[in-house]
Amino acid sequence: MRQKFTVTITDFRGSRQYSLHQLARTFALIFALGLVLILSVGAGVIVWLQSEVGALEDRRDSALQEYARLQEVNGALMETVEQKNSQLDVVTSELGEIESLIGLQPEGDADIGLRLDTASHTALERTTFLQNVPSGFPMRNRGITSEYGWRTHPVRGDRRFHPGIDLRAPIGTPVMTTADGVIEYAGYHQDSGFGNLIIVNHNFGFRTYYAHLDDFEVEPGDFVRKGEVIASSGESGVTAGPHLHYEVWHIQRRLNPEPFLDWSLSDYETIFEEKSRVKWDALLDAVRMRLNAPVHRLTMRESNVQESIEALE
Repeated sequence: MRQKFTVTITDFRGSRQYSLHQLARTFALIFALGLVLILSVGAGVIVWLQSEVGALEDRRDSALQEYARLQEVNGALMETVEQKNSQLDVVTSELGEIESLIGLQPEGDADIGLRLDTASHTALERTTFLQNVPSGFPMRNRGITSEYGWRTHPVRGDRRFHPGIDLRAPIGTPVMTTADGVIEYAGYHQDSGFGNLIIVNHNFGFRTYYAHLDDFEVEPGDFVRKGEVIASSGESGVTAGPHLHYEVWHIQRRLNPEPFLDWSLSDYETIFEEKSRVKWDALLDAVRMRLNAPVHRLTMRESNVQESIEALE
């Protein structure tokens, strides 16, 4: 018979006896249940931690992707900033050239927006004036064979006043109007000796004559733009050879056309001194009223300024 220990517990309800192997089983059962509980909790914690680690890895990957995207966006923004700075440098340089061309001298620290406004308005005012008042040569050929003033007539041989200039021009050379206007006369002018003659009526009281023409490209009443071909040169009328006779009038008075030939944006102010008989201030006021724009108001975008300048060069 195996030896065993017996434990007796006595209370008011009586005595109870427990053998040692029963206690061992009880403790073993409790231990097993505790171990199972611990393992279950541990397994749950491990699963939760793995889930958290996975979530953190996903967040890390998302953060890395977002960082890469932001790096790419930042690179694109930096490239855009560099391009804009480069464009601003080009605009500033071109603006300086335009200001120099139209005679503006802004302060070194002047705001570029104000400079653009001023240059735009000034260029618009001047190009409008040059578009409406005779300026430039009426043909590609620029050789003057007879100037304005007294001379011996090449055909009649007497001393008389030459009211315009003669430009060397082979027959058929395109003749262009020197300002916007309306064709007042286009036909053969017998009494003057001009032969085939075109008279263009311009704004502000100006008129231009184109004589000794060959063929007409326009007829009375046509509106023409500066630089538009209106005829071809010839030798009609009283003439010693093919050429174009060109005159500039203002309010029934003949003017020397030569200062008007070289009048441009790059030499804008000179004519006001050379042609003091013309009331330029009143004409400029009329242009400003027509434009209806204050000095520092942006009335024409930069691209239009450049187009107008190129058209007049």
